[in-house]
Amino acid sequence: MLKSVRCLGQLFFVVVILFCGRPASAQDWFRTGTGLGEAKPRVAIADFAPRSDTAKSHASLFTQVVRDDLQFSGILELASPSFYPPQVPTAPSELKAPAWMEAPTNANYLGFGNLTESTSEVTIQAWLFDVRNPSSQPVVGKVYRGGPTDLQVRKFAHQFADEIISKLSGGLPSVASTQIAFVRSSGAGVKEIWVMDYDGANQHQVTNLHSIALTPRWSPEGSRIAFTCFAPYKGVNSAQICMYSMDTGKLVAFPRFAGTNITPAWSPDGTQIVFSSSMQGTPELYVSDINGSRPQRLSHSNGASMSPAWNPKTGQSIAFVSDRGGTPQLYLMNADGTSPAKLDLPEKGYVIDPAWSPNGQLLAFSWRRPNDDYDIYVMDASSRQIVELTRDQGRNERPSWAPDGRHVVFESTRTGVGTRQIWTMLADGSQPHQLTTSGHNESPNWSTH
Repeated sequence: MLKSVRCLGQLFFVVVILFCGRPASAQDWFRTGTGLGEAKPRVAIADFAPRSDTAKSHASLFTQVVRDDLQFSGILELASPSFYPPQVPTAPSELKAPAWMEAPTNANYLGFGNLTESTSEVTIQAWLFDVRNPSSQPVVGKVYRGGPTDLQVRKFAHQFADEIISKLSGGLPSVASTQIAFVRSSGAGVKEIWVMDYDGANQHQVTNLHSIALTPRWSPEGSRIAFTCFAPYKGVNSAQICMYSMDTGKLVAFPRFAGTNITPAWSPDGTQIVFSSSMQGTPELYVSDINGSRPQRLSHSNGASMSPAWNPKTGQSIAFVSDRGGTPQLYLMNADGTSPAKLDLPEKGYVIDPAWSPNGQLLAFSWRRPNDDYDIYVMDASSRQIVELTRDQGRNERPSWAPDGRHVVFESTRTGVGTRQIWTMLADGSQPHQLTTSGHNESPNWSTH
């Protein structure tokens, strides 16, 4: 029993770290699977016009957030504002399409609009036009009204960007309105769950346990976060599964079990939780309903099994990490625990943190090769082909996919030894972008909505 607990502790320690790196060459299967290999339309976003002096700040904010969202999307090419013609439309009647089609702008689409603001309300009119077919109806035409706050204007900008991305990608999901949960250390050994917008804005604390919280996982509909916490069980403070409701702002009751209980993950339909537990001695994977009742054992081995990831598309398989072969490696089994199989890699080393892409075809994970640090890789689950996303930039761990399948969030030590921060990148490893800058931040998880 002691040996099992030590083994679990070592494996758990390995899993709780960071990652980052540089893009690798992307094969056709990979660019097709992530949707990053398609031709990209060229889009210009003109400065949104303030209709009063009071609207200047929010007009600038709205414009910049929309541009940032589109630049990050991976589905289009954003024309640089330095290439724009001097006359900028603020309403459809002012659009002079040829000026935006010509070099150096060379736009296929143009977004523009205006803002009106009072002490009680901001009104934003926003359009996207196909400048190569300007006589047609706008591709997007929206009016947004709400409180004149930075937070509300940012929300409207995300919504407009999402509309554009949805139209230009044929209806694929966007990420501008999604959130990322993560763990932040607040000193004295305390770690709490925090949440931020996908671009790093609006960072705020959601739990106040004054203890240690780890491995947050959003429920499929985004109303709850399951995570690892430390709570008493029969007088002993041990790792347990906790659940937080975003709707009520409170913890949801979840039963306590003997031993160490860690790394929860949701079933695609949100009705079940799979997690690692040593309630019967050896750390194995168990599944229960979301209330924690009727836990059933799924894995059976002589080593520790943990970090499960349920295939979000099929619901038929679970990837996980186990050291049953001596070192932590990647395994795949049916959702009922049958037919476990090791996913062999071309070299030895330690493998941790599996995460499925939304299409259920690709597995991201962190792999420390024999003479290297932890880096992020992606595997095609069917062909076992592999692409390396990061290299030579610290430890890069805990990948989590965005719902569009085109972005990955992860933790990395690339900014310096001893500090972990949250980063995002396109799913081919390009456009790395730092989201957190202060303190110690780890274990990000991207919401699906």
